Amino acid sequence: MTPRRFAWMTLVLLGGLAGASAAQAPAPATPRPAQALSEQAAKQAGDHYQRYCALCHGRDREGHANDHAPSLRSRSLLESGMPVIIGEAIAYGRPGTPMGGYVDEVGGPMTRAQIVDMVRWLRQQAGVQPLAGERGAAFDRVTGDIGNGAVVYQRNCASCHGAKGEGGTGTALANPTMLALTPDRFLRHAIVQGRQGTPMPAFGSVLSEAQIDDVTAFLRSRSTGWTAGKQALRTPPAAGDYVINKNGSAPDFGALKDDRYVSAAVLDRELKARRRMVLLDTRVASMWQMAHIEGAVPVPYYSREEAFAALPRDGTWIVAYCECPRAAADSVVKRLREEGGFENTAVLWEGIQGWVSLGYPVVAGDASKPAAPAKP
Repeated sequence: MTPRRFAWMTLVLLGGLAGASAAQAPAPATPRPAQALSEQAAKQAGDHYQRYCALCHGRDREGHANDHAPSLRSRSLLESGMPVIIGEAIAYGRPGTPMGGYVDEVGGPMTRAQIVDMVRWLRQQAGVQPLAGERGAAFDRVTGDIGNGAVVYQRNCASCHGAKGEGGTGTALANPTMLALTPDRFLRHAIVQGRQGTPMPAFGSVLSEAQIDDVTAFLRSRSTGWTAGKQALRTPPAAGDYVINKNGSAPDFGALKDDRYVSAAVLDRELKARRRMVLLDTRVASMWQMAHIEGAVPVPYYSREEAFAALPRDGTWIVAYCECPRAAADSVVKRLREEGGFENTAVLWEGIQGWVSLGYPVVAGDASKPAAPAKP
């Protein structure tokens, strides 16, 4: 998948969540038809589901067979979570919950291609299509009163999801990985629509629009921990100030996988050692605001050449990352190497989804500040 194709897919699938009315379900969005799995691929995906997933999610995807695992036949989940949110949750798991990572990159039994087929199989079994919508709107933040959202949560949500988000009848929401990587509109869509076939009701006609915004904002504020206070938001680095740990020595990444890729464990080690480098977040800029590796510069894969003008040309290492998990970052590094003459460049192998899911830290961006250093 090319970076442009990936970004289009992500925004199409999730963008339809924007603008949902809290008083009623949003108007059906135009679905994007998806290619059906072959008979053999569908059988293998179904076999994989029964082998790896049915124990907790139920043999018929009904959910809550064990460990509060959610239903995987709920229309609202599948139409708003395809393919990225659900696929990456399968790949890297949910730290702090019984959901482990199933991709072979972290020791799991499935290849990434098999996980893609699994996600497509789940969608086909439920008979739903991903939502479509306005480009970019999916990653806009929902503005709400966090304090009032905490009150709304305790009155309407805690009896199922737990007073501290620990889960019960409902899914555990005190999950930093989930909260750091799922857009506000995904959370809001679940509140408005509920989860069909589960005890989770639709609150679109129960709570006001403001109350739904408030509880969405409250959940987002828990992404660094359920007892966290107000987040310290980061402002994008200014041009010419992209290097982190300016007085540090060069990182020792060792031999890069395929002469390009550095693992999350090695990157984290070198960051903790305060090595001099530049981190490029190559996702759409609004995703940098949601969560990013501290010190990262938002330089989307679609940026023009001016975006690279402020990069140091003194041999400083430049590490790029994205979410898919590598396509957008790969394209940027390819440009840096082939067109810009930058030699010390690398791509984060696991992407930010893997980074967060493996327990490495992220911070939130300041939505009041422009996140893109150059216009596309």
